[in-house]
Amino acid sequence: MGLLSPHQRGGVGLIRSKVLYQTQISKDELIRLFLDDIETRGVTIKTVKNYGSCLKIFFNNIQKHPFEITISDFIAFLKLCKKRNYTESTINNYFSAFYSFFDYLEFEEYIDKSIVPKFRKRYLKNLRRRYRSDDSMRKLISVEEMSRYVNSIIDPRDKAVVVLLAKTGIRRGELINIDVGDINWVKHSIELKPKAKRTNRIVFFDDECARVLKRWLNVRDSYNKKNIKALFINERGQRLQGNGILNLVTKYAERLGLHDPESERIEDHFTPHCFRHWFTTHLMRNGMPREYVKELRGDSRGEAIDIYHHIDKKDLRERYLACIPKLGI
Repeated sequence: MGLLSPHQRGGVGLIRSKVLYQTQISKDELIRLFLDDIETRGVTIKTVKNYGSCLKIFFNNIQKHPFEITISDFIAFLKLCKKRNYTESTINNYFSAFYSFFDYLEFEEYIDKSIVPKFRKRYLKNLRRRYRSDDSMRKLISVEEMSRYVNSIIDPRDKAVVVLLAKTGIRRGELINIDVGDINWVKHSIELKPKAKRTNRIVFFDDECARVLKRWLNVRDSYNKKNIKALFINERGQRLQGNGILNLVTKYAERLGLHDPESERIEDHFTPHCFRHWFTTHLMRNGMPREYVKELRGDSRGEAIDIYHHIDKKDLRERYLACIPKLGI
């Protein structure tokens, strides 16, 4: 017998977050959170029910937790579909649901990376066109539009959330985990919690962001009945969560016509990740070197030589302050 490939051995699966995996969040709970998320994003009720049904059938046939799914499991399910003479449209429908579900798990950082795109590229080439919009560039707004957006927000917490996202380019999960004590007011910097995806944990903010954060901290105590450390707190006095951030971001964007919940095109949606795209694009347009932008984003070092390339934090901060767009706050 010849050597088995990693896929055939079932060794290439979803790279799991060890902490979350140990908590054993159930399969049903993950699916429920996913369906709530796509409904919040404006997907039709028909699609929500359809995706739920597809996932139920898949996991009934593949008796595994979502964190344990491998490419071999998708191959087995594809063979089952063909054995049952499912149409190409039906197979496409199933893998559309799988793509969205595991993309959600990756976006929410339950897993490090979804294997569905890799599987699709090799085994379902006919689906490439179907998913092209998901791989395309997310919505990018101008500096003027971002200024209009943030200045339309009166609520001090919500304004602080969106300004911090815009001025730092951090991910939603990173923002959620910031505590008040993580802020260095002298250096105007924040030390983020350790994450597998992030190499540089120090991010900077400018005077505009500092003013907005301080306005929020002046009223934060009225929310903080449970005396928690979180920088951002929800109406129940708990740490603000991912869906709360998504809801407030899209709510204000929709009011200004920047977000269309009825559209299924990714370029018509303004989500928390669009701030990261905005941050990156406008820093580079303002002349910041690519390696400095990568450092601020906390991107992994792509080449061996990057390991030996160290960027001075003082220089990084000065270049950041020179290049980050002003929003007239």
